[in-house]
Amino acid sequence: MNLTTGNLTQSFFALKTLKSLALPLGILVLIVMMVIPLPSYLLDVFFTSNILLSLLILMVALHTFRPLDFSSFPTVLLFATILRLGLNVASTRIVLSQGHTGPEAAGKVIEAFGSFVIAGNYVVGIFVFAILIIINLVVVTKGAGRVSEVSARFTLDAMPGKQMAIDADLNAGLLTSEEAKSRREEISKEADFYGAMDGASKFVKGDAIAGILILLINIVGGLTIGLAQHDLPLSTAAENYIILSVGDGLVAQIPSLLLAISTAIIVTRISSNHDLSEQIGSQIGIKEAWLPSSAVLFLIGMIPGMPNFLFLIASLLSLLVWYYLYKNKPNDENSNEVLSENVNSNSSQSDDNNKIELDEISDNSQISMQLGYGLIQLVDDNNEGPLISRITGVRKQLSKELGFIIPQVRVRDDLSLDANAYRIRIGQTIVGEDKIYPNLVLAIPSDNSQTKIEGIDVKDPSFNMDSTWIEKHEVSKAESLGYMVVEPEAVIATHLNQLLSKFSSELIGQDDVQSLLDNLSKTSPQLVSLTIPKIIPLNILTTILKTLLLERIPVNDLRKILEKLSTINNKNLSPYELAEIVRPSVIGLLIQQIAPLNQALPIISFSGNLEQMILNIAKQSGENGLILEPNLIQKIITSINTSIEKLHGENKRPVLITAPGIRKDISFMLRQHIDNIDVLSFTEIPDDKKIDVVATIDLDENNTN
Repeated sequence: MNLTTGNLTQSFFALKTLKSLALPLGILVLIVMMVIPLPSYLLDVFFTSNILLSLLILMVALHTFRPLDFSSFPTVLLFATILRLGLNVASTRIVLSQGHTGPEAAGKVIEAFGSFVIAGNYVVGIFVFAILIIINLVVVTKGAGRVSEVSARFTLDAMPGKQMAIDADLNAGLLTSEEAKSRREEISKEADFYGAMDGASKFVKGDAIAGILILLINIVGGLTIGLAQHDLPLSTAAENYIILSVGDGLVAQIPSLLLAISTAIIVTRISSNHDLSEQIGSQIGIKEAWLPSSAVLFLIGMIPGMPNFLFLIASLLSLLVWYYLYKNKPNDENSNEVLSENVNSNSSQSDDNNKIELDEISDNSQISMQLGYGLIQLVDDNNEGPLISRITGVRKQLSKELGFIIPQVRVRDDLSLDANAYRIRIGQTIVGEDKIYPNLVLAIPSDNSQTKIEGIDVKDPSFNMDSTWIEKHEVSKAESLGYMVVEPEAVIATHLNQLLSKFSSELIGQDDVQSLLDNLSKTSPQLVSLTIPKIIPLNILTTILKTLLLERIPVNDLRKILEKLSTINNKNLSPYELAEIVRPSVIGLLIQQIAPLNQALPIISFSGNLEQMILNIAKQSGENGLILEPNLIQKIITSINTSIEKLHGENKRPVLITAPGIRKDISFMLRQHIDNIDVLSFTEIPDDKKIDVVATIDLDENNTN
């Protein structure tokens, strides 16, 4: 057994070593081939291998789903070009040195290609070869080179916008740090690929030009050598050297043309979940295009003097294709009609049975999302698709941030909604709704966006920013203009993420808290058993956690919360008072989300006079809570909003710092008007945390530091 294992290991390493040496050895063989004369039979082998390599590259290009699937193509193109040029050098040496012996001097492959094309007429052979050169150089190679150049420029211009989109998805919780890193690497690879393709297309162009020059050298040089050195008659010399020259050129130009086509396919390829054949087939399989084509062919077939039979046959074939598509691919309107008929049928059956199911009038899901029929394409029949994967990502990220498992989101269609509308519910309460366009993308301007892009102008549902729905083919243009482009499913997912964060306190219940306690009891069984329910009942603990989540404080560190609660001896405190006592123990979780470890915490504070006035009012109000005049409340809210807007461009999220006695009342007051402000007391800020006072709210003005 050991001997067999050792042999397998040695074979594995030998195979691995051979693979690593294959490319360097191949390059050395190419260089040697240019210097050392090769026998004609080796030329046949190499020319056949060259054609095989070109065909393989073309087939791989046809079956890739996106350009980056063949990211090594520029390097492969370079090696294939060098191989072909090396063969040209070797074949030219044999043509000029041995061409006087006859057309078979350079091997069977060159002789067969030359004799087949020329077919006894040298002039025809030369013109056929010239046409192949023109097709390769002027049409395919030039077009592919232009597309490569434009793609490289637009890809580089779009990189900042794509990076911004990744950062936005990461901040919204739609991506993990590993996924964001992977997408950044993919963007970098894409830029490198198109930049390399821009240069690699020059190889193909240079190869085509080299083919013309090598043909001329072979013909002129061969005739000169045949007539001057070997005293051949002009007809014999022309027959030998032109057959060899055209054959040599064809053996090189056919693989060159195949590689030029592969280059054009790669640079014009649009990323898709299908290979090129399936993608083209699905896109040209539109029944609306085949019926008019059939009618036009029929009219041409009726014109006297035309090849009527051929045109009528073509018209009939087009009509048959249209009929097949009509029967097998009903349009969306027919699908919607069928859906409506099914709904009406189900309704009539229910009416006939005189039954009302409980599921029809109640929905116990904590989070639900209703989609108009136009958005059903975002969710497939297996309850998967781009929207479901985005929702799953949001739930995972929020669960990590908040400290409990976010309930599943029930996604269902609702024919009462507009086609492009969606609605989000927490329980039975509608907390958000908007419209999106599944076949478009949302372009959100940044500070660098100076040019207005055309499209459907809307407000972003998450941040209420001016945005524009644009066609997908305008993505590169929008990103080059500084817009952040977001997919439709990402728009919904970001909106959902914002709403779940805002209403997280309504998503946690006693069952969820009990699950958290069961998990904690695995590592701290005594703490859990002594605290719950002996000191704090489960329902009181649930209310405490809800209160913390209401002010966006994560409950990840349940152990620390229980340790703090276990030290409280006063059983007359309300859950809200207990939450205030627990806050300093876990406030660090919120602070580290706002400002990481080495960053200063941006804070907004009240001026001394304003804070003292609020404290006096709070004392006078007593147990009735803080009662401020509406004008004063409005002034405070306006000043805070102004400060937040100024810091928005700097990507800073400030917190308001107040005295402990008024923190809870101020927080309650501001939550009614401002979503993105956290209120902390100055006693909750850790001693070692750096702070940055960015604004001071005064009675008369807002002074921003």
